[in-house]
Amino acid sequence: MSALPFGMGRARAAPSGILKVIPHASLTILDPVATTGYIVRNHGYLIYDTLFAQDANLQVQPQMASGVEISDDKLTYRISLRDGLSWHDGSPVTAEDCALSLIRWGQVDGMGRRLFSYMESCTHDGTDTIVLKLKNPYGLVLQSIGKLSTNVPFMMPKRMAEKPTSERLTAEEQMGSGPFRFVASEFRPGARVVYERNPNYVPRDEPASNAAGGKVAHLEGVEWINFPDPNTQLNALMTGEVDYWEQVPADLAPIVAGMPGVKVENFNPLGNMGMARFNSLQGASANPGVRKAIVRALDQTALLQAAVGSPDFYKECYSVFPCDTTFANDASADFIQQPDLEEAKKLLAESGYDGERFVVLATTDIPVQTNYIQVIVDTMRRMGINVDAQAMDWATVLQRRASKNPIEDGGWNMFVTWWEGADLLDPVVQFAMSAAGDTAWVGWADDPMIEGLRTEFAEAGSIDDQKAIAEKIQARFFEQNFHAVLGQFFTPTGYRDNVSGILEAPPFFWNIQKS
Repeated sequence: MSALPFGMGRARAAPSGILKVIPHASLTILDPVATTGYIVRNHGYLIYDTLFAQDANLQVQPQMASGVEISDDKLTYRISLRDGLSWHDGSPVTAEDCALSLIRWGQVDGMGRRLFSYMESCTHDGTDTIVLKLKNPYGLVLQSIGKLSTNVPFMMPKRMAEKPTSERLTAEEQMGSGPFRFVASEFRPGARVVYERNPNYVPRDEPASNAAGGKVAHLEGVEWINFPDPNTQLNALMTGEVDYWEQVPADLAPIVAGMPGVKVENFNPLGNMGMARFNSLQGASANPGVRKAIVRALDQTALLQAAVGSPDFYKECYSVFPCDTTFANDASADFIQQPDLEEAKKLLAESGYDGERFVVLATTDIPVQTNYIQVIVDTMRRMGINVDAQAMDWATVLQRRASKNPIEDGGWNMFVTWWEGADLLDPVVQFAMSAAGDTAWVGWADDPMIEGLRTEFAEAGSIDDQKAIAEKIQARFFEQNFHAVLGQFFTPTGYRDNVSGILEAPPFFWNIQKS
């Protein structure tokens, strides 16, 4: 048995005020396994913690874990918990809590499901050791339970972890062991969320690095406040009513940068990948020919210009993996590099499309998505598609997109979203690449060939083998088109100049100080 020990710490920090934040969307869903929505992930990172986490180099590091022992045959992982861990109600964190939390997460997350397909058991030995036993060696065990983004394997107490994934955790059940505590009595869904510093949290010794290291909460608390439109948000930051604007629209970035006492910076170097997701289960979008026709017509450059505006904040990217990362490639990318509306019309006719209604869930409160949708809907109508664009806020989209109902019974055909680059780095971590039918991401793509290739990737013996498989996956993807690739863009953050310590990462609120 080989042991991998890691350090622990007991740093403390004096609180430095309440950070008032404009989040990128309204928070209505609280259960971190209920959706891949980033607003729910960001909420989760405030109050929950993880066994392992990725640092700024995307290397997996211990977080709640103090170490892991891996058997010589690579079939048993014994993960020990570090000292000083307690839930927000003061009760100790146990290995049983954590094992059950992994099981709950593994029923929902794409990477988690794949991990559990190799798992014989996920149990505990005493109060401080989680025991994972595999049926066959799997090289992505720690990468899976240390994944950075949605769905994050957050740890929660046994009574929450035992709750079926079909039942969402309520506001009163939002209890973790993380650096902040959720204040349920102050929660106003879609309007206001309040978090207070957890005085009993014991951070690690290491400096904060992405989701890893010492999560030192310098702030007394964090308050999320929703405003009705970008101009109101702009004024709130300018007057000091808020301290931090998570996502400044690119067209307003120069204005924000010129305001006294305010800074603008991109804290996510991997950026985001725009995506128009199809419902592969219902209606016209279940027809691969229709999906292919739509994708053939979309002009990525025009979409980025409309959605983002300034070339300083976007770039064309014709890979299903983020450009300039390990598995980015150009296999079959010519299909989307040279859009052709007339050829798209021919493909649509060949698909057998007969004018049926095509429902688009049209986000109204996130400018990038709204602008993407306007161009996509116009393009589809010019192709001859009977588009029904139904306007709604993002919180409603998150609810509606989970429906598998027929179109005439409240179903849908397409919505527009984006994924952060960290969620798309390879075919296994990329939940949007899952093609396992009912257990795939919303849209429920179903393609045994892609699933087989994803398994080959996970079991590949070298990076060169993985790159070759990634190219095969991309080529197959552009035959099926479970979503349209809409390019890469970067969203700056605006903040008052008395705020410091913001990490180059997704919006984490530890390490931040307010003077």
